[in-house]
Amino acid sequence: MADIMVKIKNLTKGFDSNLVLDDISLKVNVGENLVVFGRSGTGKSVLLKCIIGLMIPDAGEIYIEDKNVLQMEINKLNNVRKQIGFLFQSGALYDSMTVRENLAFPLIRNFNFTVKEVEEKVIYALEMVSLKDAIDKMPSELSGGMRKRAALARSIITEPKLMLYDEPTTGLDPLTTKEISELILDLQKKLNMTSIAVTHDLICANIIADRAIFLKDSKIKYEGTIQELTSSKDTFLRNFFSTESIIS
Repeated sequence: MADIMVKIKNLTKGFDSNLVLDDISLKVNVGENLVVFGRSGTGKSVLLKCIIGLMIPDAGEIYIEDKNVLQMEINKLNNVRKQIGFLFQSGALYDSMTVRENLAFPLIRNFNFTVKEVEEKVIYALEMVSLKDAIDKMPSELSGGMRKRAALARSIITEPKLMLYDEPTTGLDPLTTKEISELILDLQKKLNMTSIAVTHDLICANIIADRAIFLKDSKIKYEGTIQELTSSKDTFLRNFFSTESIIS
């Protein structure tokens, strides 16, 4: 499993009588960018939250670098989480903190860096997303694209091995979507990260995806490259992607 970053076996998760994920099995290779498609409510975000341990599945196994995270004690799980970045759909910046303080927070909370080291890492991360000039601004002073860049910088400031993106371009115009997607791809290459991105945005998916899966009826119903999925003669896929193109 040396070349596999994430391995999921027979993952099942439901809420009351609603089965969201049904016997999902999946492998994500080291350095690969996997995009997860699906209609609203099909378990895309639940899948990410199970991987990082924010939700506990009803059954199945999840391995990150051949470690079964579902059987770990909390202190060992937290050590694994230090190697994982998570970009929430909303960005989840702390409104009461400046950009500098937002980025410094995970470093101060989870590591033993000196004040100088924290400052250097904050500046470096902001430089990587072209946002250094906004270091002392509040989130409310930033545009939507700038907030997304700041959230992305905070997600990668610990140089994670694995990045999880939950709708990374939602609410952005097509030009900003393209810029953020190209930035995601650039950072993935510079930091040698593996990523799993939940999205319905074809602009984003076309730029970042090495491979894509499609969740339907609680299962992985389709898998392939973006071109294979979007050019499929399958009626459901053709309707889905033609609708998403119009929306996007």
